[in-house]
Amino acid sequence: MTLRAEVGSLDLALYEAVAQTPTPQLDGALRRLSGAADYSKLSLAAAGLLALAGGPRGRRAAVSGLASLAVTATAVNTVGKWLTRRERPDREGAGVTVERHVRMPTSSSFPSGHSAAAFAFATGVGHEWPTAAVPLQGLAALVAYSRVHTGVHYPGDVVVGSLMGAALAQVTTHALARVR
Repeated sequence: MTLRAEVGSLDLALYEAVAQTPTPQLDGALRRLSGAADYSKLSLAAAGLLALAGGPRGRRAAVSGLASLAVTATAVNTVGKWLTRRERPDREGAGVTVERHVRMPTSSSFPSGHSAAAFAFATGVGHEWPTAAVPLQGLAALVAYSRVHTGVHYPGDVVVGSLMGAALAQVTTHALARVR
């Protein structure tokens, strides 16, 4: 068995384990969180809050986070998904309960755009305001998990998306720092 096949088997096994674990107390909350992260609505709301309540530092953090999000979303949702074209999981076959379902995206499953965007925003904010990034990183982790929990991504999709978001945010924030 090749390394790629072994990783794919592990990814599927983890996906099925999450799908088959009964969590009725979490299903609704994670479904709503996943939906709230559509189109980076959570990050946009957090940027607004930072800009309004955080003074000059909050405004710099919001700009850094939004710039990181924009670069990452563009790279992941155009180039990343186009290059891989991985099919979405079969959530019905895996036993993901209907209470967890969100709309199944039509784009490639790999990498997770939601995870990439959430981690990019949190990492971008952290470049300017590390303390403010702590809850945002936690929220990003929950968003990433929610995508597996709702059955629209494999665990590997969200891990790679999260890493891409954090890495692209580092590149973006360093470029912004040179411009300032």
